[in-house]
Amino acid sequence: MIKLLRVDHRLLHGQVAFSWTQNLGADCILIANDDVPVNDLRKTTIKLAKPQGVKLVIKNIEDSIKALQSGATDKYKLFIVVESVADAQKLSEAYPAIEQVNLGGVKAKEGSRKISKAINLLPEEEKLVKKMIEKGVEVEIRQVPNDKKVLASTVI
Repeated sequence: MIKLLRVDHRLLHGQVAFSWTQNLGADCILIANDDVPVNDLRKTTIKLAKPQGVKLVIKNIEDSIKALQSGATDKYKLFIVVESVADAQKLSEAYPAIEQVNLGGVKAKEGSRKISKAINLLPEEEKLVKKMIEKGVEVEIRQVPNDKKVLASTVI
């Protein structure tokens, strides 16, 4: 069962690893990212941030979609973390059981627009968020679980 799909350019770090995992009651974290599985430094850093007692799986986007579609993840209370809005959109489109996307951290890039304290979206990313919303996915903005939930549709 998918508890949440979170977009965070830092992927797994203290705030995500502990506050979100505990709040969601997640017993498995899936890092869906094309770079991390082939980047030993990033992989090691992410493994260090894993909370005790929680399974950590690191897969590229394509393999993450296959794992979700195969039912291999069904036995877990799954917390999925991706690095980009584009990755979140790919996963949610390929696996409609993803009903909620949390925008937790998207760093500023040239041409991006700040829509909250930690979310900066390029025009094409805004289109992807709108596309997810149109498909019935709740896209919300919060850095930590205790923050007030802001629906992306109200700020885009």
